[in-house]
Amino acid sequence: MALLVAMTATASARVTLAWVPQETSVSQLAVAGLSPGLMSAGLGSVPAEQTYLDITQGNRVFDSLYKEPLPEGQISADLRIRGEAAVVERAESAPAEIAPGLLAATLEEAGKARAFRVRSAGLGELAALVRGLRGDDLLIAIERPPPPDGQALAIGIAGRDFDGNLTSGSTRLDGYVLATDVAPTILRRLDLAVPTQMSGQPIETEGSVDPAAIEDLGARLAVISERRGPVIGLTLLGWLLALTFTVLFASRGGSVRVALRIVALAVIYLPSVLLLAAALESEQGTEQLLALSVPPLLALLTLAGFSGYRALAVASATTVLAYAVDVVAGSPLTSLSLLGPNPGLGVRFYGIGNELEALLGVLVIAGLGAGIAGFAPRLSPRRCAAVFLGGGLAFAFVFAAGRFGADVGAAIVLPVGAAVAAAKIAARRRRTALLILAVPLLALALLALVDLVSGANAHLTRSVLDTGGLGDLADVAQRRLQLSAHSFVRPVLLAFLPLVAALAILVCIRRDRLAVWLRGRPVMRAGLVGAIAATAIGTLANDSGALLLEVGTAYLLVFTGYVWAEAPA
Repeated sequence: MALLVAMTATASARVTLAWVPQETSVSQLAVAGLSPGLMSAGLGSVPAEQTYLDITQGNRVFDSLYKEPLPEGQISADLRIRGEAAVVERAESAPAEIAPGLLAATLEEAGKARAFRVRSAGLGELAALVRGLRGDDLLIAIERPPPPDGQALAIGIAGRDFDGNLTSGSTRLDGYVLATDVAPTILRRLDLAVPTQMSGQPIETEGSVDPAAIEDLGARLAVISERRGPVIGLTLLGWLLALTFTVLFASRGGSVRVALRIVALAVIYLPSVLLLAAALESEQGTEQLLALSVPPLLALLTLAGFSGYRALAVASATTVLAYAVDVVAGSPLTSLSLLGPNPGLGVRFYGIGNELEALLGVLVIAGLGAGIAGFAPRLSPRRCAAVFLGGGLAFAFVFAAGRFGADVGAAIVLPVGAAVAAAKIAARRRRTALLILAVPLLALALLALVDLVSGANAHLTRSVLDTGGLGDLADVAQRRLQLSAHSFVRPVLLAFLPLVAALAILVCIRRDRLAVWLRGRPVMRAGLVGAIAATAIGTLANDSGALLLEVGTAYLLVFTGYVWAEAPA
């Protein structure tokens, strides 16, 4: 009897999507009786019509992947597509399964089109709409797009099983969901299967209703992009000026070497300090002060306790382990740090992003080389190779597994870097090519198995393993290549490419000098070669190739500077 009642309730359920006025707050939605949250309106700043379209199709890609801009006046707030031919043609130009109007088509095919309606509602009407819900009815109230601040929209959901802050498998952030999550939520409530073309995940609730926490989250996400330049850029500029002053006016070469060690270690410690700043929920001035002063202090303390390559290894391990522990613990701090994946852009909401992937590739592989050189200089080449492979695979698991770091690139970058370093130190030429090829493939296979068994439903699973065939897999590859190519023409990154090219040419010309600095330190040399390989493969395989190249090169330069400081005068 109870089963019959439940089936009847599901069959008669109705879902209402109500657009509420702009600048509606999550607190106002909570007061009206809805579970509150914030909703990413799109990838970057998008017009209202793109948000409507993303909801209807349950999937989205960057505007740069479409061959044509979105036709104006074709998608309305009621989610109806007027110029369907033009919109569909645009969708077909993107290297992804984009199906405009898929939500309506799915409802129509199942005979449940009448179970879903879209309307406008004032704040005063929401409480009455909530009271009018029966059985499995659902009310989804969304602030009318576009968001005034270009960041996120307020969203609230009322109905059975919604009794906390909103979240979804797409974000894993308490209080944050995507526009593409709306359609799967509607379909699941109406007991319909979610089409494979929809990348969004059904919205759920977590914890208790806490609009203040959501507002704090939104405030933090809103400032990440604008703070990166002042906090990180000005901090690095300040250290560089201090180093330049020392080089120009120091009376002894030893002072320059000490200054270079301090700056190098400070740059390595900086990401871990930015993680601390996210935990402290600092204002910009405080975050700037922490970033500028704490890393050099940590560098001085490290040099006081450790000498030579030991100090370099300790600093690298501190930063790598800080992020490893954070992602394994399921903390949101990595996402909220200034070097995190920047969820405010609507791209990545948990795990590590491209910036961290780039610097961790160097810190893990070259850091392992520094660790062996400093703490175990007499280790045999075979055991050194085992340390590189074991460390690279271990951190690849942490930073790439869907349950933790959820970064597919780390599954390629770290094993490749580790394999190259191991092959370099072991010097087994006939096995080198096989090792370099086998280790990354093995890492990807193991991570895919772990994601499937654990049900992590992460980026690797959804974008690669769940593809419908070779054609869909080719779309994934094409999409990543197009985004990577586009990254090389972004003005901010384009400005630094000549410097990267000049450094690469200089290293090639002066490679003999670098060999002299590393004389007697073959394992450190192997670590640097592996880190170079990790940066190169990350540039080729990542959808933000220019960013991987520039950040990776910067950290390689930091390690090279430290190597010079440790070389005999």
